[in-house]
Amino acid sequence: MKKLLIFGFVFLTVASFAFAGNPERTGQAGATQLLINSWGRSSGLNGINIGGAYGIESVINNPAGLATTRQTELVFSHTRYLVGTDISINSFGVSQALKNAGVIGVYVTAFDLGSFPITTEDNPDGTLGDFSPTFLNLGISYGRKFTDHIYVGATIKLVQESIFDIGATGVAFDAGVQYRTSFNDDEYPDRLKLGVSLRNIGSTMRYGGDGLTFRASRNENFTSLSSRPTAEFEMPSVLSLGVSYDFYFGDSRFTPMGSFISNAFSQDNIGVGVELEFKKYIQLRYAFLYERGILDPLERISAWTGHAVGMSVQVPFKSGKDRTSDFALDYSYRTTDPFSGTHSIGVRIDL
Repeated sequence: MKKLLIFGFVFLTVASFAFAGNPERTGQAGATQLLINSWGRSSGLNGINIGGAYGIESVINNPAGLATTRQTELVFSHTRYLVGTDISINSFGVSQALKNAGVIGVYVTAFDLGSFPITTEDNPDGTLGDFSPTFLNLGISYGRKFTDHIYVGATIKLVQESIFDIGATGVAFDAGVQYRTSFNDDEYPDRLKLGVSLRNIGSTMRYGGDGLTFRASRNENFTSLSSRPTAEFEMPSVLSLGVSYDFYFGDSRFTPMGSFISNAFSQDNIGVGVELEFKKYIQLRYAFLYERGILDPLERISAWTGHAVGMSVQVPFKSGKDRTSDFALDYSYRTTDPFSGTHSIGVRIDL
């Protein structure tokens, strides 16, 4: 099994170069909201914790981490996205361990993009009222621990985008593997974590609906109903590889990590970060996600400037005889230019 895993990592690493990002294709994919990390904990690491992702939040970067759920986990997160744009994101997820049958998880992410005036060719001034776009991601995930060291997971996602009379729907698939080892250290298990994930592989999408139809005059006495054609677009496929290692100092933990993220429709990313944990009560995070040109405002192709910081405060509580659960508050901030950054705050209960 170890030889098979090593072969799989080598194969996917080589495949990542064939899958390498293509800056010339930037902007050609749709459903790019699938790339937005709106979870309060993992967003503080810019999503680079591919090997160490755990719980329901792992569905955003490596669904294999879902298999680490002890019993039941509930997470809610609210994100103020690119402050100044009036965009907000709400995410909710729940995972449940099944007796000797892995872990199942369900999550939903809803985007509030604000309201816009309705305009037509006959009413270009927007006097017909307002409309609010609907962007919704719904996912069902399954994770399982196959051996003491190997975790696997997969997600099926429904992607829906619409306004009042036009919409598009698609289905995407994610899969991931994690290898965790303690080097026979029973006191501190799973110190080394390796992860590989492939995300957003799915159907093409195309907009349709009544809003694309119009009446065309064929002659003075005859009109017909016609439809404006729209182009198909692909989803933003991503291949990610990550590694992390835990160093313990008494009751505290220091975890450096790194990742390589290959984007099919934009530039590749290299991420580095650290997480500090103090007696399992407080966690501090920092990460930097690099891509070509990100350090030069004249060459940067997005609003993101690469930095992310985060913090979690976790409080254990008794939830039964000989049983302890955790309640946590998570926060993250990611830097941007322009706009005033992105804030995420989450509430997490691990039963």
